[in-house]
Order: sequence, then C-alpha cells, then structure tokens
Amino acid sequence: MKQIGFIGLGIMGRPMAKNLLKAGYPLVVYNRSRPPMEELIGLGASGSTSPKDVAARTEVVITMVPDSPDVEAVVLGPNGVLEGARSGMILIDMSTISPQVSRRIAKAAAEKGVKALDAPVSGGDKGAIEGTLSIMVGGEPEVFEECLPIFQVLGTKVVHVGGHGMGQTVKLCNQVIGPLTLLAVCEGLLLGARAGADLDRLIEAVSGGAARSWMLENIGPKILDRDFQPGFMIKLMQKDLRLALGLADELKLPLPATSLLHELFRSVEAGGEGESGIQALVKGLERLANFEVRRGVGSNSSP
Repeated sequence: MKQIGFIGLGIMGRPMAKNLLKAGYPLVVYNRSRPPMEELIGLGASGSTSPKDVAARTEVVITMVPDSPDVEAVVLGPNGVLEGARSGMILIDMSTISPQVSRRIAKAAAEKGVKALDAPVSGGDKGAIEGTLSIMVGGEPEVFEECLPIFQVLGTKVVHVGGHGMGQTVKLCNQVIGPLTLLAVCEGLLLGARAGADLDRLIEAVSGGAARSWMLENIGPKILDRDFQPGFMIKLMQKDLRLALGLADELKLPLPATSLLHELFRSVEAGGEGESGIQALVKGLERLANFEVRRGVGSNSSP
C-alpha cells in the first residue's frame, strides 16, 4: 500500500483520514492545530512538522483545506508540499477551490515531476464518516487509475470527469444543484408548517415521489429538530457559491437562482450564523415569513 500524507484534519478531513487508517494505509498527517493530529496519531498515524515534511515522507499527498489561498499556501508556499516532493509523487487536492487555481497548481507540480489530481467531494460529514462520498476527479486518466483504490476507501461514487481543473468545475456545478435543492426543501417545509401539516409525515410522503432528494431526507429532519450543527458550514458554502458565480461571470452565463441563494445565505450570515450548518438557511426564510418550522404540526411561534 502507498504511504499517504494527509493535510487538513477538519470536519471532512479527519474522518477521511481515519478511513484510510482503517483500510490499512500507512498515514502521515499534518494540521495547523495540534489536537486533530494527536487524535490521528493515537489511532496509528505518524505526525509531521510541515507540509514539506509530509511530502518528503510519503508517495501520495492528499490536501483537504478550506479555500484556494489555503491550498496555494500548503502546496506552493514556504515549507509547502512541493518543497519536499520527489519526482513521481502524486498530489491529490480534495478541497473545493477555483478551477483556475487547480490548473495552476497542477502546472507547478508537473514542473517538479509531481503528478496531480483535483478530486473534490460531496456528501457532507456523514459521507466522510461512512466512506460514502461522491468524488469527482480531474487529471490524467492513468494517474486517476493509479489512485482509484485510495478513492474507493473514501467514497462509493468515484468518477473521472476530465482534465486538470474539471473536478473542481463539476464540484461547483454540484454546489449550485445541492443548495438550490435545499432552498426548495426549506420553502416546502415552511409552507407545510404554516398550513398545519405534520412535517414528519410530509417528509415521509414526499420522499417517495418525484421530489425525493438527499437534502430532503438528510437535512429535512435536522431542520425539524432545530439542529443547526455544521456538517458543512454556511461560510464554506458561501465560498463555493462565490466560486461558482465567478466561473459563471467568466463564461458570461446568468445564474439567477444561484445569485438569489447567495444573498439568502448572506442574510443568515448577517444574523451571526456563518459557522452554522447550511440547514440554517431556513432561518432566513423564517424571518421573512415571521414563522418557525418545527417538528410535528406547524407552530405559530415566530423566530
């Protein structure tokens, strides 16, 4: 098994790294804060002092960090991955970043003899914990095939979608489709609550028809429970929507519903909910309606 380095042990990265350990991969980990590293070291991983150190000790390096500047710093910056990389090493970035940045990193990696893939994921913390993520991969087909056993530990749907940067492009399409579906779920639940419907039965009934969705079945019950703990934070979704809208701007493509969604999330951020889960989107609609969605029959209490 290839020696893997894993950089970025947040909500998604930590369970992904654990799954690689469970599958038997030797793992070297790095994180800016120490406690997540200590947890992985306790499970059998080796700790490191920098991304450069991770690269010097491994054959494959996976990065899972929040944004484009973070990936650039980790890979291209001082004590970064490319400073410690050897020719033939593979860099897999599983963050969600700009396709342009992804292509720039792949070019810089190639100049060092390093093969690169962009492989962002979808499925939230639940998918990361259960190893059921959807993984969309950009890069050379032969490098994808070489890394497929690693991806299959982390996800159940792994698709090579094209060249460098195309994994990120497809992920941005996902970040348009998914949260717009969530907006539909929030509006449907708000309508049902205000009309006095039993919302558990509403979800059960609708989940059997054409409106069935992952968002309805997995996020809908969290809304009813008023559980706004993050599986994916609003502030990170906003970052992804900015990237999607930026790509649309480059292509001179109108995305009116995505623009509206971005503003609705911004209204929730303005209420101090940037680190809440994306299901807190419902709070923006509740304020507009002066009505709150709760489990069971609609409540007349205002948010």
